[in-house]
Amino acid sequence: MAANDGTIVELADLLRHPEDLDKISFLKSEFTRKKAAIDGQLKIGLKDQLEVTQSGMNSISEGQRTVNQIKEEMMKIDKLCAEAQNMIRDFPNINLVSQVHRNFSQVEAVKANIESFDGRLKDLEQLLREDDRDIENQPNILNIHYGLTQLRDIRDDAMDQIKRASDASLESHLQDYFTRLDDVIDWFDDHLGTACMNLIPLVRANNQGMVVRLALIIEEEEKSDKKVKALQDAQREYKDLASRFKSMTSGPKQLRGYKEKFLRAIEAHAEPKFDSAEGRFLEEPGKLPKILAWYFDDLNAVKLGMVNLMPKKWKIFKTYTDIYHSMMHNWLIKHIDNPELSPPHMLSIIDWSEKYYAKMTRLGWDQKDLQPHVLDGREIELIREYRQLIVKSVDEWMDRMFASDKKSFLERKPDTLDNNEHGYFRTKTLGDMWRMLKEQTAAAGESGRADVAEGVFDAMFRALKSRQNIWQKMVDDESMRFMQPSADQEGMQVFQDWLIAIANDQIACIDDNEDSGQLGYLTRFQQDLEPLVTPNYMAHATTELDTLRDGFVDLGTHCITTFVSLIFKVDFRSTVADFFTSKWYNEYAMKRITTTFDDYIGDYSKVLHHSLLDILIEELADELLVHYISSVRNKGVKFRRSDPFTEKFKDDVLTAFEFFQNLNTRTDLTNLVTVDFTMIKQKWRVVDKMVRLLEADKTSVVLVYEEFKRDYWDLQMNWVESVLRSRDDFDRSMLSSVKAKAGQVYVERGPETIMSKVK
Repeated sequence: MAANDGTIVELADLLRHPEDLDKISFLKSEFTRKKAAIDGQLKIGLKDQLEVTQSGMNSISEGQRTVNQIKEEMMKIDKLCAEAQNMIRDFPNINLVSQVHRNFSQVEAVKANIESFDGRLKDLEQLLREDDRDIENQPNILNIHYGLTQLRDIRDDAMDQIKRASDASLESHLQDYFTRLDDVIDWFDDHLGTACMNLIPLVRANNQGMVVRLALIIEEEEKSDKKVKALQDAQREYKDLASRFKSMTSGPKQLRGYKEKFLRAIEAHAEPKFDSAEGRFLEEPGKLPKILAWYFDDLNAVKLGMVNLMPKKWKIFKTYTDIYHSMMHNWLIKHIDNPELSPPHMLSIIDWSEKYYAKMTRLGWDQKDLQPHVLDGREIELIREYRQLIVKSVDEWMDRMFASDKKSFLERKPDTLDNNEHGYFRTKTLGDMWRMLKEQTAAAGESGRADVAEGVFDAMFRALKSRQNIWQKMVDDESMRFMQPSADQEGMQVFQDWLIAIANDQIACIDDNEDSGQLGYLTRFQQDLEPLVTPNYMAHATTELDTLRDGFVDLGTHCITTFVSLIFKVDFRSTVADFFTSKWYNEYAMKRITTTFDDYIGDYSKVLHHSLLDILIEELADELLVHYISSVRNKGVKFRRSDPFTEKFKDDVLTAFEFFQNLNTRTDLTNLVTVDFTMIKQKWRVVDKMVRLLEADKTSVVLVYEEFKRDYWDLQMNWVESVLRSRDDFDRSMLSSVKAKAGQVYVERGPETIMSKVK
């Protein structure tokens, strides 16, 4: 089930987009080719394994036959011995005398060995002291080993005899007597271990004599251990029979394991180098081949300088290679299984696999000879993990930066915003975010794999779109708090600053200045992306980039719209409520509004991106117009024929026109404002339509409405009804006539007009 899941995941990675279906035939042929290659390798491997297994079974059968033959021969010998005793007269007496003689000879030998033991041990200590002064050559090491072997045998025989004796009272005394031998053995083992640890330096120093002496000692100990192992097995299986043969109870009694110590010394020699490599690798992952150059230097030294100095049966080059390869495998697996491994380190390890096998090939090894695979064959999995590491890093960075922005945004403390080189308000993390995306793009590109880069870019697109959506939600939530009639207005100034900063951020993402050659963040991101992906993915990426670009525009505009809405909901709440009421005729509400506009534009024109300043002015004009004509629903509004409302409408419109028209000529806004006043004026023509609905006589209202509807297809009947009801001569027949006409008039839908905002 897990294998099927892995296959499904891999296919999902290969076929992420509809265009990838074109790859199916190619993928099918590629997988067929790979399957055939793997099947061939499996057949060869199976054949080799069967041959090895058959050879092993033959060897076991042959060994079993040999053991049975030995058993039969020993039984024959035992039978002959028993029969011979009956053939010789007085054999028991003769045998007893012979045993006494042998025992006496043995006692003499033991006595001589015990008496000379201390002196021989002192001689060995002197030789060890001499070797201490020449540890690199150790000229006495063979003599020391020979002498220690004899003393060990003396001790083992003595201890064996005392254990088999009926009186064990002298055993502890004998153990104390031989204590110094253990100290000398440890001293010798230190010398031998030093030589084993420095075997490769000895080869490089051309100290062949020392290498050969070391090999002779290890080989002799290996033979001794094999003999001990064989005797132990024989004694265990044929205990009664073996006890009758003196040759089977003399000599070494314990396994000394020098060959195993020698092999462990090879590992111990490499371990500090791997430890040192680990620290350097964590600091400079890109230099892994250089960091591990010693590995191949060591193996090359073994191949060129050690093979001829060691017993051929050891296959010393293969021994070193197997040990080193196992250590390399474990070292790499430890790193790739580390959940804290960074993407650069992961990529370096993935790239290292191919380089490693190429170098081992130059040393004469095929990949199949090196088991297990240095990365356990997990390259595809690691590449997927590498991609996920980058994606995880992107998500974590985005989360941390937005958490910082959110905290500053909600707390609205002073000095939480930056100013760029033009003085525009900006959030503190925008530049950091795009730098991070550039770094992670470079990390994805270093993999040299389009599928890795494309997976990373998908994550980046998701993160950027999510950031846009979250910003918009936060702006909406916070603005609603200020727009409540009873809301505390403390902090509104800083909130408006944040709206300007967020809007500026969006423009910085897409602001491409061809004249100066300065590109926006998104365009630079696109330039970094294009060389790393396939043409099919680029078509998908272009759509995503366009969506992001539209999202930046929408969010920036939304912030400006929210900024303007706050002005009307907070600054002009009472002013707008008086429009068209009795107070309206005697006050200059429009002048107060345009004066407030002037203050806002003066305050923010230097910190708002110049392209957004035009949008701000247009939004102010539109929002003022919408609130103005929507005020017909204000409480107490009633247009009487005798009131000079026509002149008042004209005065308000001219006041608004004067303000917006003069913006282009203000010296403090030179080169900043490029608003087309004609467009503003055209939108405000709707006020004239409204006035005509108010002043037309009853019989002409239907015609005025029809003309109005044809000019503004999205004119809402609810608003028209409110206008008609504000007339002092309103009656239901007037409204019925207009509604009837509305059902008869057909207008084509077109672009939305200002009336789409008036409900």
